[in-house]
Parts: sequence; structure tokens; C-alpha cells
Amino acid sequence: MTKKWFRIGMTVIFILSFILRFWGLDRFNTLVFDEVYFAQFGNNYLTKTPFFNAHPPLSQYIIGIGIWIGNHIPFWQNTVNGATGSLLSPWSYRWANAFTGSLIPLIVVLLTYQLSYRRGFALLAGLFTACDGLFLVESRYALSNIYIVIFGLIGQWFLLLALEKQNKQRWLSLVIAGISFGASVGTKWNGLWFLAGAYGMWVSAWIIRWLQSFSPSPRLPLFSYLHPFISPPNSQVNPQKIIQTPLQNLTQINILQMLSCLGIIPILMYSLIWIPHLQLDTSYGFIEVHKQILQFHLQLGGNSPSIHPYCAAWYKWPLLTRPMAYYYQITQSFKDPLPVLGPPLPPGAGKVIYDVHAMGNPFLWWFGLAAIIFLIGMLFVKIVLPGIQQKRLFIPKNLSVDTWIGLYIVINYAANLLPWVKVNRCVFIYHYMCAVVFTFIAIAWFIDQCLRSYYSRMRILGLTITFTIIAAFIFWMPIYLGLPLSLDDYHLRMWFRSWI
Repeated sequence: MTKKWFRIGMTVIFILSFILRFWGLDRFNTLVFDEVYFAQFGNNYLTKTPFFNAHPPLSQYIIGIGIWIGNHIPFWQNTVNGATGSLLSPWSYRWANAFTGSLIPLIVVLLTYQLSYRRGFALLAGLFTACDGLFLVESRYALSNIYIVIFGLIGQWFLLLALEKQNKQRWLSLVIAGISFGASVGTKWNGLWFLAGAYGMWVSAWIIRWLQSFSPSPRLPLFSYLHPFISPPNSQVNPQKIIQTPLQNLTQINILQMLSCLGIIPILMYSLIWIPHLQLDTSYGFIEVHKQILQFHLQLGGNSPSIHPYCAAWYKWPLLTRPMAYYYQITQSFKDPLPVLGPPLPPGAGKVIYDVHAMGNPFLWWFGLAAIIFLIGMLFVKIVLPGIQQKRLFIPKNLSVDTWIGLYIVINYAANLLPWVKVNRCVFIYHYMCAVVFTFIAIAWFIDQCLRSYYSRMRILGLTITFTIIAAFIFWMPIYLGLPLSLDDYHLRMWFRSWI
């Protein structure tokens, strides 16, 4: 793929994301789901109203800036409400999130390209990110989770950029990465897992380098595990065409650079983020406010429907067994005004449903989980199995680019999912957003392997999975965008009782 078509592909993905996030952004002239907190908190910074915030304040700063800019724009003012404490248009407190959400697929493209320098692989990852329902819903309302993801991904991207640079340019990229990781944590504490993934890759690279020192002379060609998967029979890999990946340079980053750029700088960034909030609300100091936040989360209770009907433990997220309804109202006909105010109709009286469902693209999530499992198997075969077969401690020196990519995806997926295993408070499916984005990259990698295969059946499989994901996104789009549905059409999309 040429650079020209790569740029065209990125532009198409951005335009698709932008249109879906901005179209009908003011459809519900009220506060949807946690907008009752985040939109109001953002407005509180403008009205200088002190308040307690159960999360770090960065996302509310950005929403507040969006409100300020939106109030100075002569359009978007056709519909207004006073739910935040001021008379505001829904556009004013949602547009910043919509624009930020439009950028996430592009960041995924750029990050994925740095993993392999394969443009098709990168575009597939960006396309799948743009075709996810949970990311679409979270981008269309004044919520905070997209900021955790975008800052965490930017941090990962600049870490990869640093690996292909030297001297001052490497330091600069690492500093920007540290700032981004600090901003991710400054949105919600679970942004720390993106930084944990970066450290996990760095430590793994050093362990691999040490274990490779015990490796015997390589016997297998590079890409040997995937060789039948992508190459014609009896073909040989040309060593001159072997592509390196920045991940192979991870051990060039020393401990001083890691501790300063990805240790001290994130801490400083996180601390600086709190200054405006602590100046507004002087009830607590820096230490005390963190004690209050921790106490707040500890009091939320366990993962039981008795605590909250949409509580979903971490192991339910990958299978998409318990999505959330952010907004649900019914009317008697398609001509009735949108039900944003007043009591709901009695059960059974409505014939038209307006539902905003925070639900991932089912087939994208399920295929992505399968790709993660496949990559874990590949890593076992490429890294662990050779040592078991020869009964000695070593890792082969000829690890392929795809092995490094698989290691990156699996480590970052695990870093963003496994910490939730020990969390006892009520958690929800949107907490999976930081991990699931790596499953999008995983399935993009698998399909890219299929499309580059010599075997027609593999190419057909790749195309079938791709079009299935796109078709599923279109099919479930009405419940992502909150479009009116008849009762039959609504239940057609609720495949399981646990989805309702």
C-alpha cells in the first residue's frame, strides 16, 4: 500500500468517525447517564462552584473548556436545558468528547503502524476501532472514559516513536509519553494500567534478551510459525526483506530514562492536574482528597445486581454478557416528541423505543477475544515451547516481528484487564475500554495475516470476518445512536436477556 492510499484510508476512517459522533449530537436535550456528574462538574469549574469529585479532574476540565467554547459559538443553540445549573445546549457539553472520540481510531492507526510498519494492518485496526459501539456511545456524551484511552494510547505511541529515535529526539518522545501517561491517570486511576503495560513490555524485552543469551544457534527461519500461513508451499523467506520493529529496540531504553520519563514525569503531570481543582475546592488538601476518593470507591459495594442492576464483574466483559442502557424511554408513535422530560409512560403503553445502549460491537469483541487467545498460543509455541522441547532455559534468538507484536498486544491487554480481578467494588462494562482496544489490534493482525496469505481460503476467511464486523456495526447502530425503534426491531437486537 502506498503512502497516498494510506493517508486516504486514514482520512476516510476519521470522516466516518467524525460523522457518526456528531450526527444528532443534541438528540436528547437532557443529561444522559453520568453526564449528571461530568457535564455538571465541567460547568462548575466555569461557575466557580466548589464540589467533591470522585475521580481526578482532567476530563471535567476538558468538558468545561468545551462548554466555554460552545457558549461562544453562534450556532448549536437551538435547544438548551438547565440541567447542569446553567442554560446550556447539549452540543456545548458534548462536542469536545465527540471530537476526541473521532481521533481515537487515528491514534490506533498510528500506534499500530509503529508496531510493524504495515499500513494495511494499521488501517484495519483503525477501522475496527471506528466500528465499535461502546467507543461510539462514550464519545457522544459528556463522559470521561475516552480520555483515559486516548491519553494512554498516545503515551504508548510516543514510546514506540522513541524506540526508532536517538539522543535528544528519543528523550523528547519519552517525555511526551510520560506526560500522556500522567494525563491518562489524571482522568481516572485505571489509566495507570497503560503505563503498567509499557513497563511490562520493557521488562519482558530485557528478560527475553537475557534468556536469548542461552539460546543455541537458530535452526528455524524467521516467521517459521506463520510461514505456511502466509507463504506459498516450498517458498523461502528472503533475509533482505525482513522488517524490524521498534519493539526490538526496547532494551536500548535504560533504567534512568524509564524512571525519569515514565516515572517522575507522569507523577508530576498527575500532581499538576489537581492544582485548579484544589484552588476551587479548599475543603481538602492533595493527600486528604485522595483519601476521600479511595473511601468513596470502597463504599460502592460488590459486583451484585442488588448494588446496581448493571454491575458486571471483569470476566463478563470480554463475552459481552452485561452491557448497559445509558438512556431508555418509550413513546406511543414515531411522531411523538423525544421523551427527555417528564415521567415515563406506563409499562406496555409505548410502541416506540429510544435506547442508547453502551454495548460493544458483539462480533468485533468476540473475534477480538479469539484473536487474543490465538496470540497467546502463538507466544507459547514461539517462546516457551522451544525451551520445553530441549529441556533448557532459553528463548530462540530469531523471534519474528509478529512474535513481538503478539507480545505487545497480550501484555497490554493483560495489564489493562487483570488488575480488575482484585477489585471488589461494583464495576461496569465501560471499565473494559482500556483493554478491549488491544483486541481490536489483535483481530486486525489476524485478518492482515489472512489477507496476505497464499491460500485463498485464508483470504476469504479474513474478508468474511471483516464484513461481518462491519455488518454487525450497522445492524446495532440504532441502539448506539439512540434512534427510534419499534418493539420488534428493538428485541431483534437484544439477543440475550442479560443485554436488556
